[in-house]
Amino acid sequence: MDSGENISAWATIKRGAEISPELKQGFWGTMALALLGTAGRVVVPIAVQQTLDKGINGPNGVDQSYVVAMALLAAAAMVLTGISSYLMTARLFTTAERGLATLRIKAFRHVHDLPLLTQNTERRGALVSRVTSDVDQVSQFLVFGGIIGIISVGQIVVATVIMLFYSWQLTIVVWVCFLPLFGSLQYFQRRLSESYGTVRQMVGQMLSVVAEPVVGALVVRTHAIEDRTQARIDDSIRRYQAASTRAQGLTAFSFSLGGLSGGLANALVLIVGIWLGFDGQITSGEVLAFAFLVTLFVSPVQMGTQVLTDGQNAIAGWRRVIGILDTPADLDDPGTTGEQLPHEPLGIAFDHVEFRYPDGPPVLIDVDLEIEPGTRVAVVGETGSGKTTFAKVLTRLMDPTAGSVRLAGHDLRDVGFASLRRRVVLVPQEGFLFDSSLRDNVLYGDLAAGTERIREAIDELGLTDWLDGLPHGLDTRVGQRGESLSAGERQLVALIRAHLADPDLLVLDEATSAVDPALEMRIGRALEALMSGRTSVTIAHRLTTAENADEVIVFDRGRVAQRGPHQALVAEGGIYGRLHASWTAQQS
Repeated sequence: MDSGENISAWATIKRGAEISPELKQGFWGTMALALLGTAGRVVVPIAVQQTLDKGINGPNGVDQSYVVAMALLAAAAMVLTGISSYLMTARLFTTAERGLATLRIKAFRHVHDLPLLTQNTERRGALVSRVTSDVDQVSQFLVFGGIIGIISVGQIVVATVIMLFYSWQLTIVVWVCFLPLFGSLQYFQRRLSESYGTVRQMVGQMLSVVAEPVVGALVVRTHAIEDRTQARIDDSIRRYQAASTRAQGLTAFSFSLGGLSGGLANALVLIVGIWLGFDGQITSGEVLAFAFLVTLFVSPVQMGTQVLTDGQNAIAGWRRVIGILDTPADLDDPGTTGEQLPHEPLGIAFDHVEFRYPDGPPVLIDVDLEIEPGTRVAVVGETGSGKTTFAKVLTRLMDPTAGSVRLAGHDLRDVGFASLRRRVVLVPQEGFLFDSSLRDNVLYGDLAAGTERIREAIDELGLTDWLDGLPHGLDTRVGQRGESLSAGERQLVALIRAHLADPDLLVLDEATSAVDPALEMRIGRALEALMSGRTSVTIAHRLTTAENADEVIVFDRGRVAQRGPHQALVAEGGIYGRLHASWTAQQS
């Protein structure tokens, strides 16, 4: 997921503006307000010069009306500057937040479209930091650093123009003082970009390391690995601290270089200005005005170094978010133009299907089979035989690297996701529950279902007495990841959810594997009701499921090794015979 990580700063900003077009809306109006606000700032030095040279030291003595007029002009300029700055800030804040809202929405949505392999290999904390912390860094820069940056550039340009009007000699003095800083900006920009890119990576890694022991608190405590866990967290924090310290060191050096240039410019302007004054080339009012203008020049240059720092930090975060958005989804959805699956038990056909993970050996090899509509199939095999991958390819969580999968004669790659997810439901081995009520969790099967339909589905699965035994019925809170329920109860919720979805193909990754004995008969009856009238494929880890299936498919090293009814395969022997014999011995 590095496609956005190596592009230049300007290319990053340009790409970011394409992703969030709201950032460009009203840009020139905002720039006009910034220019107006900056112009108001330079009125004060001009008013001071005019007051001193014409109002106080004029040929006719003190001109009080002129002094008052200049004071009123300076006051009006300050009011204009304040109003312009407020309007500019409000516009910039509004457009930045609209644009970043779009960026957040696109990033979060794209995370769900990422390849399963990417989601599984990318550290969760790093992935979350990309769509939260990194976007927040961009937000902070655009709202605050952007304001300072626009004002700073405007002030430098306007101050330079006015300084040239007063004295080209002193203007050259000021620019010569700042040439070393301006000449080193590209170097600092490159170094800061590298440093803050590392900082953003360290943030993601630190979040991952901190999140893991929180999610896995039970394992940490039961295995007494608190010290080891804390050591990993401490090491991650130290690495982040080191990266951040290096970046801040560069920032401090560039900022101090700006301060040194500013101090040198002020000193030389006074020395050269006095010398030019003795020579009659400049008035005392112009020297004083020039001192004000130098301040207007120096201040934004110094602030510009901080803006550069914040900008590199933000651009590093922006690159990481763009890296997510530029990671292609591995599955193309034909959308509304795709084919629609019929609402009936679905027949399954694997046509010489192969699948391999990137840089890995083949996991499925020449799988060629057909399953009749309405058939109950159990898929068995040793760990790593390919049965779980078979289920993922069947439900199009992944596409085969060769061959095709068809449901009711339709190639899955031609079926719209909306139709596929409506007609095909996968019940994983551990159904994920959200930290909400039981009602909210089962509604993921059918968001339009009302209370009456939910209770009807629960009754059809024979689970009404279980529901009535819960403290608050459908309003019972399940806790984070469903931890307020037992493992078996979480699977009951997953089965209710699947029943509400009313699929035509049900794929179960041994949904009864974690059921405690007290719930085994209850969930067995629920499964009977759930599988009735539809095609079902169960990835069986316990051979009780295979005994009750119409047909058993045996996988071995990615190939279909055996296929047939349970009794026939037991009599045949082979891999299934050995698996059944071993399982029977364990049960006795």
